[in-house]
Amino acid sequence: MKINKTPKRAQLQVSFAWIFAIIVGAFILFIAIYSATKVVKTGDTGVSAKAGKEISALLNPLEIGFETGVVILLAVPVETRIHNQCDSSGNFGRQVIKVSQKSFNTWAETDVEAGFPNKFIFSDGVEEGRNFIVFSKPFEFPFKVSDVIYMTSSNKKYCFFKAPTEIKKELQGLGQENILVESLECPEQSIKVCFSETVGADSGCDITVDKMQSSVEKRGEMVYYETDALMYAAIFSDKAVYECQVKRLMKRTEQLSLLYDEKRSLLSQKGCPDTVDLQSLASSTGAFTNSSTLSSQDLFSVAITADQVNRQNDAATCALW
Repeated sequence: MKINKTPKRAQLQVSFAWIFAIIVGAFILFIAIYSATKVVKTGDTGVSAKAGKEISALLNPLEIGFETGVVILLAVPVETRIHNQCDSSGNFGRQVIKVSQKSFNTWAETDVEAGFPNKFIFSDGVEEGRNFIVFSKPFEFPFKVSDVIYMTSSNKKYCFFKAPTEIKKELQGLGQENILVESLECPEQSIKVCFSETVGADSGCDITVDKMQSSVEKRGEMVYYETDALMYAAIFSDKAVYECQVKRLMKRTEQLSLLYDEKRSLLSQKGCPDTVDLQSLASSTGAFTNSSTLSSQDLFSVAITADQVNRQNDAATCALW
């Protein structure tokens, strides 16, 4: 019997053709997916960079001040990380914001940053979530230096436990949803903020404020403050951000002192007594900012000079502020 082997060879040729088509098709599909992913990542980087600038623009209404109870909710459509970076070099330093957004369960990182010399944002180095709550308070030292901005993720709940009356009233007036003021017990998973004069030593406290020593202890690290504006700043930010922003605020205080001193000189020429020693404040803040060894722990010495200058201004015939 004659055996016809042609169909078998043809069958074998068809199999190779299919295998080749599958391999080529898979390779083309891989290239297409890889290219699409690169485009998406590039797009995400652009969106992240744009978001950083938009966040800064949204913070502008806070410049009207804390007393009006202004609270802003920054809502973003996807999971977002806001990186708070601070640069204290130069005349005023720089507030830097970088934004990363989640896409396909991957964080789209970007090297693009938005920098601003006139903003002072206090927060942890990275705040993560889809909703961010922001409010502000004027920092006066002794004149108004700037509005300082506090930013927290709505995922974090801060519980101010047995807060002093004036702090309690101020925070309740904000009506901020992630800030709780409790006298009996803080909810689980909340960040417990204690005040040493009302609570004493309590191991359950995540953050401890000592108003007698003007200090805030957080994550085992201590920073120091002057005025309630910096007290809140120390509570809501990490040490690196806090120390850098304090340096920047002192740089701004130094420059404003020199401007007010020019105003004092002009008023003196018009017959107003020359009684406010602003050069001493400029010198004190300058020494603080130009030193690589001084930190918030040394802020009290600058505060003494600021208090003296403020008393001089209050008693002056022609007040400068």
